[in-house]
Amino acid sequence: MAKNTDSTSATRTYSISEIREVITRLPEQFDDDLETVTVTRQGKPVMTILPTSTYKELLEMIDSLLETLEVMQDKELMASLHQGMQELAEGKGRPWEDVKKELGWE
Repeated sequence: MAKNTDSTSATRTYSISEIREVITRLPEQFDDDLETVTVTRQGKPVMTILPTSTYKELLEMIDSLLETLEVMQDKELMASLHQGMQELAEGKGRPWEDVKKELGWE
């Protein structure tokens, strides 16, 4: 029998034999706020099924995190960032509006 594993999120757990009976109803359950389904074998989780929209959101988050890590590993870029932050803290910065006018972007 399916069980909710967490009262704060809509997660259900099914055994392999149970999932065979309910898999065709999962799209409708996903429409009704079900976020994920965990499938177990002998009581141990072996897979998770989730809506495509959730999967795409997770991929976007992973891509964003990878880009952030890439930037953070660039020592030259990070040094420039820290220098710029220090200069701003010391009042050495210039207003963005002035810079845009100077570059002819307005």
